[in-house]
Amino acid sequence: MAKIVSSFFISLDGVVESPDQWHFPYWSDEMGAVVQAGMQNAAGFLMGRTLYDEWSAYWTTTDQDPEVAAAFNNARKWVVSNTLERADWSNTTLVSGDVAGRLRELKEQITEGDIQMSGSATTVRWLLAEGLLDELNLLVHPIVVGRGRRLFEDGPTHKLKLVRSETFKTGVLHLSFVPDAG
Repeated sequence: MAKIVSSFFISLDGVVESPDQWHFPYWSDEMGAVVQAGMQNAAGFLMGRTLYDEWSAYWTTTDQDPEVAAAFNNARKWVVSNTLERADWSNTTLVSGDVAGRLRELKEQITEGDIQMSGSATTVRWLLAEGLLDELNLLVHPIVVGRGRRLFEDGPTHKLKLVRSETFKTGVLHLSFVPDAG
Protein backbone atom coordinates (compact mmCIF):
# COMPACT_ATOMS: atom_id res chain seq x y z
CA MET A 1 0.00 0.00 0.00
CA ALA A 2 1.33 3.43 -0.95
CA LYS A 3 1.67 6.37 1.40
CA ILE A 4 0.79 9.94 0.52
CA VAL A 5 3.88 11.98 1.39
CA SER A 6 3.85 15.76 1.18
CA SER A 7 6.94 18.00 1.15
CA PHE A 8 7.27 21.76 1.46
CA PHE A 9 9.88 24.46 1.47
CA ILE A 10 8.65 26.56 4.40
CA SER A 11 9.84 29.67 6.23
CA LEU A 12 10.03 30.06 10.01
CA ASP A 13 6.76 31.98 9.92
CA GLY A 14 5.02 29.17 8.02
CA VAL A 15 5.02 30.73 4.55
CA VAL A 16 4.99 28.25 1.65
CA GLU A 17 3.94 30.64 -1.10
CA SER A 18 6.46 31.63 -3.80
CA PRO A 19 9.52 29.80 -2.45
CA ASP A 20 11.31 30.89 -5.64
CA GLN A 21 11.46 34.35 -3.99
CA TRP A 22 13.30 33.23 -0.80
CA HIS A 23 14.38 29.57 -0.94
CA PHE A 24 17.35 29.44 -3.33
CA PRO A 25 20.02 31.02 -1.08
CA TYR A 26 19.53 27.98 1.19
CA TRP A 27 19.79 25.30 -1.50
CA SER A 28 22.52 22.77 -0.79
CA ASP A 29 23.66 19.30 -1.79
CA GLU A 30 22.03 18.03 1.44
CA MET A 31 18.68 19.47 0.41
CA GLY A 32 19.15 18.20 -3.13
CA ALA A 33 19.68 14.68 -1.79
CA VAL A 34 16.40 14.85 0.17
CA VAL A 35 14.48 16.12 -2.86
CA GLN A 36 16.09 13.50 -5.12
CA ALA A 37 15.28 10.67 -2.68
CA GLY A 38 11.62 11.70 -2.68
CA MET A 39 11.52 11.76 -6.46
CA GLN A 40 13.22 8.37 -6.75
CA ASN A 41 10.69 6.79 -4.36
CA ALA A 42 7.70 8.31 -6.15
CA ALA A 43 5.10 6.09 -7.74
CA GLY A 44 3.74 9.40 -9.02
CA PHE A 45 2.80 12.91 -7.98
CA LEU A 46 -0.43 14.21 -6.48
CA MET A 47 -1.38 17.87 -6.80
CA GLY A 48 -4.26 20.24 -6.48
CA ARG A 49 -5.65 22.18 -9.42
CA THR A 50 -3.61 25.35 -8.84
CA LEU A 51 -0.28 23.51 -8.65
CA TYR A 52 -1.31 21.41 -11.65
CA ASP A 53 -1.98 24.57 -13.68
CA GLU A 54 1.39 26.06 -12.68
CA TRP A 55 3.49 22.93 -13.14
CA SER A 56 1.89 21.72 -16.37
CA ALA A 57 2.47 25.15 -17.93
CA TYR A 58 6.07 25.33 -16.69
CA TRP A 59 7.44 21.78 -17.05
CA THR A 60 6.02 21.23 -20.56
CA THR A 61 7.61 24.41 -21.95
CA THR A 62 10.82 25.08 -20.00
CA ASP A 63 14.29 24.60 -21.39
CA GLN A 64 15.70 24.82 -17.83
CA ASP A 65 16.59 21.58 -16.01
CA PRO A 66 15.78 19.22 -18.92
CA GLU A 67 16.30 16.10 -16.77
CA VAL A 68 13.86 17.32 -14.12
CA ALA A 69 11.40 18.42 -16.79
CA ALA A 70 11.56 14.98 -18.42
CA ALA A 71 11.07 13.28 -15.06
CA PHE A 72 7.93 15.32 -14.29
CA ASN A 73 6.56 15.10 -17.81
CA ASN A 74 6.96 11.31 -17.90
CA ALA A 75 5.86 10.58 -14.32
CA ARG A 76 2.38 9.46 -13.33
CA LYS A 77 0.39 12.38 -11.98
CA TRP A 78 -2.96 12.73 -10.28
CA VAL A 79 -4.73 16.08 -10.01
CA VAL A 80 -7.42 16.56 -7.37
CA SER A 81 -10.16 18.82 -8.72
CA ASN A 82 -13.89 18.98 -9.04
CA THR A 83 -13.62 22.02 -11.34
CA LEU A 84 -11.27 20.78 -14.08
CA GLU A 85 -13.01 19.01 -16.93
CA ARG A 86 -9.85 17.32 -18.20
CA ALA A 87 -6.14 17.06 -17.46
CA ASP A 88 -4.05 17.16 -20.62
CA TRP A 89 -0.52 16.94 -19.18
CA SER A 90 0.98 13.56 -20.16
CA ASN A 91 0.31 10.67 -17.78
CA THR A 92 -2.14 12.72 -15.69
CA THR A 93 -5.35 11.35 -14.21
CA LEU A 94 -8.08 13.63 -12.95
CA VAL A 95 -9.35 12.66 -9.48
CA SER A 96 -12.84 14.08 -8.94
CA GLY A 97 -16.20 13.18 -7.45
CA ASP A 98 -15.61 11.11 -4.31
CA VAL A 99 -11.99 12.27 -4.10
CA ALA A 100 -11.34 10.75 -0.67
CA GLY A 101 -12.67 7.37 -1.78
CA ARG A 102 -10.71 7.45 -5.02
CA LEU A 103 -7.48 8.33 -3.19
CA ARG A 104 -8.02 5.49 -0.70
CA GLU A 105 -8.41 3.11 -3.66
CA LEU A 106 -5.29 4.55 -5.31
CA LYS A 107 -3.25 4.02 -2.14
CA GLU A 108 -4.41 0.38 -2.05
CA GLN A 109 -3.62 -0.23 -5.73
CA ILE A 110 -0.05 1.10 -5.67
CA THR A 111 2.36 -1.49 -4.33
CA GLU A 112 5.70 0.21 -5.01
CA GLY A 113 6.69 3.75 -4.11
CA ASP A 114 4.84 6.61 -2.50
CA ILE A 115 2.40 9.16 -3.84
CA GLN A 116 4.46 12.33 -3.55
CA MET A 117 3.21 15.89 -3.20
CA SER A 118 5.21 19.07 -3.35
CA GLY A 119 3.18 22.15 -2.61
CA SER A 120 -0.63 22.25 -2.72
CA ALA A 121 -1.19 23.63 0.80
CA THR A 122 -4.98 23.55 0.46
CA THR A 123 -4.83 19.91 -0.64
CA VAL A 124 -2.56 18.97 2.27
CA ARG A 125 -4.92 20.54 4.79
CA TRP A 126 -7.81 18.61 3.20
CA LEU A 127 -5.81 15.34 3.18
CA LEU A 128 -5.06 15.76 6.89
CA ALA A 129 -8.73 16.38 7.65
CA GLU A 130 -9.69 13.24 5.68
CA GLY A 131 -7.03 11.06 7.35
CA LEU A 132 -5.28 10.50 4.02
CA LEU A 133 -1.90 12.19 4.59
CA ASP A 134 0.68 9.67 5.80
CA GLU A 135 3.78 11.86 6.11
CA LEU A 136 4.58 15.57 6.07
CA ASN A 137 8.16 16.62 5.28
CA LEU A 138 9.12 20.21 5.96
CA LEU A 139 12.34 21.88 4.87
CA VAL A 140 12.21 24.78 7.34
CA HIS A 141 14.32 27.70 6.13
CA PRO A 142 15.89 30.09 8.64
CA ILE A 143 14.06 33.11 7.28
CA VAL A 144 10.95 35.07 8.23
CA VAL A 145 9.26 35.97 4.95
CA GLY A 146 6.66 38.17 6.62
CA ARG A 147 3.89 37.77 4.08
CA GLY A 148 2.39 35.12 1.87
CA ARG A 149 0.23 32.07 2.13
CA ARG A 150 1.00 29.85 5.09
CA LEU A 151 0.80 26.08 5.19
CA PHE A 152 -1.61 26.13 8.11
CA GLU A 153 -4.02 28.97 8.57
CA ASP A 154 -7.07 29.09 10.82
CA GLY A 155 -8.58 25.66 10.93
CA PRO A 156 -8.88 22.45 12.92
CA THR A 157 -6.17 21.05 15.17
CA HIS A 158 -4.15 18.10 13.87
CA LYS A 159 -1.74 16.27 16.16
CA LEU A 160 1.49 15.23 14.47
CA LYS A 161 4.44 13.19 15.69
CA LEU A 162 8.03 14.05 14.72
CA VAL A 163 9.67 10.90 13.31
CA ARG A 164 12.86 12.32 11.79
CA SER A 165 14.90 15.50 12.02
CA GLU A 166 18.12 16.74 10.49
CA THR A 167 19.89 20.09 10.41
CA PHE A 168 21.69 21.09 7.22
CA LYS A 169 24.83 23.22 7.13
CA THR A 170 22.74 26.11 5.74
CA GLY A 171 20.57 26.11 8.87
CA VAL A 172 17.62 24.48 7.10
CA LEU A 173 15.82 21.90 9.22
CA HIS A 174 14.46 18.76 7.57
CA LEU A 175 11.55 17.61 9.71
CA SER A 176 9.31 14.60 9.03
CA PHE A 177 5.96 14.19 10.76
CA VAL A 178 3.23 11.56 10.72
CA PRO A 179 -0.32 11.92 12.05
CA ASP A 180 -0.48 11.17 15.78
CA ALA A 181 -3.63 9.22 16.58
CA GLY A 182 -2.81 9.04 20.29
